[in-house]
Amino acid sequence: MKKDFKTEYIKILKAELVPAMGCTEPISLAFGAAYCRKLLGELPIKVTALCSGNIIKNVRCVKIPHSGGMVGIEEAVLLGAVGGDSDREMEVLTSVTNEDIGTVNALLDRGVCTVKLLDSPAPLHFILRMEGLHGEAEVEICEDHTNIVRAAKNGMTVIHKDYQLTDNGPDYSTLNLEDIKAFADTVDIELVKPIIDPQIECNIRIAHAGMDGSYGIGIGKIITATYPDSPITEMKSMAASASEARMGGCELPVIVNSGSGNQGITASVPVIVYAKRKGLSAEALYRGLVFSNLLTVFQKMYIGKLSAFCGVVSAGCGAGAAITYMVDGSVERIKQTIENTLANVPGIICDGAKISCAAKISTSIDAAYLAHEMAMRDAAYNPHTGILQATTAKTISCVGKVGKDGMRETDKEILKILLEDEERFSAKS
Repeated sequence: MKKDFKTEYIKILKAELVPAMGCTEPISLAFGAAYCRKLLGELPIKVTALCSGNIIKNVRCVKIPHSGGMVGIEEAVLLGAVGGDSDREMEVLTSVTNEDIGTVNALLDRGVCTVKLLDSPAPLHFILRMEGLHGEAEVEICEDHTNIVRAAKNGMTVIHKDYQLTDNGPDYSTLNLEDIKAFADTVDIELVKPIIDPQIECNIRIAHAGMDGSYGIGIGKIITATYPDSPITEMKSMAASASEARMGGCELPVIVNSGSGNQGITASVPVIVYAKRKGLSAEALYRGLVFSNLLTVFQKMYIGKLSAFCGVVSAGCGAGAAITYMVDGSVERIKQTIENTLANVPGIICDGAKISCAAKISTSIDAAYLAHEMAMRDAAYNPHTGILQATTAKTISCVGKVGKDGMRETDKEILKILLEDEERFSAKS
């Protein structure tokens, strides 16, 4: 195990496993707006939000935490501008007060915020422009939810950098399955404990909130009532409930993975539940979560933060492989779990963030756990059948290519359908 791999993997875990409240796209808009407002130095009288298709797709149907149930791009931007604290990044709306919500409602009634489609090759991309009585400000975020690539006040540039995330960040090219396993096997638990503990605490807490609350359609209760009590039933119901709570405006934070709370939930909750059900040690759980999180990041590295490919497939695959890792540990069976998962669900479309994402999480976990059970019986699909390639790494990269490049036109069609549907709904209203 080379020292540089260990260093990079710790940096990756620290960079990827961060807290966020609510769906990450509206929170990203709120963060950008809070920063822009701070730059402007006054409450804006006019706001323009130019948003890429994937931003629009992932904001239109989810409730925003600390908002009193608000939904929408204008709402997210104005909440950030009025009451957000950009220093808290993806927890930007924690400081919003009832008075702030009242101010936002007044601004919405005056129609101060205009949303436009931004034609950009980057799925995660938006530009916010604010005008005040004494000046103007602009902020541009691209590729990552808090990655400000450009900021200006009264035409003077404050921040300007390349769109790509190259500035002293982790080296993601070091990720590969064998080294991920070696790292999970050997890393000092005390080094990863401060990173993993919040994920265990936050993601299980919001899972219980989802199970106990009245978010969405109560999918966790439905799963529990439909299937006999078993590890897979609890894994699916808890993870799905966490997602429903998050998408339904729950104010509890989630520890994300690859910029997504749903991926953070899917990569962690099944592993935590399984370890508890099977009485595995705390050390086994920490190592399993390290493995699951890094494998999820490795898969998403090929796809990107946002696409028409539902990222919970990658996270579910990571969780299933981590379960195999915890109970068996052999590279061969881990590879079989990954390949069995991707042979089954090599892609679920992402039609935007919403309550029904919870059902996709349940489906992905189900496929990954079936893949695990198959692998434990040495049952695996042969290479060169369907999308499966000669090696597991090649299969992962090919699934990533489908998600990033092959589904680009799918993404456009999904957005077109959603926008047409929104226009029809508005006309009826």
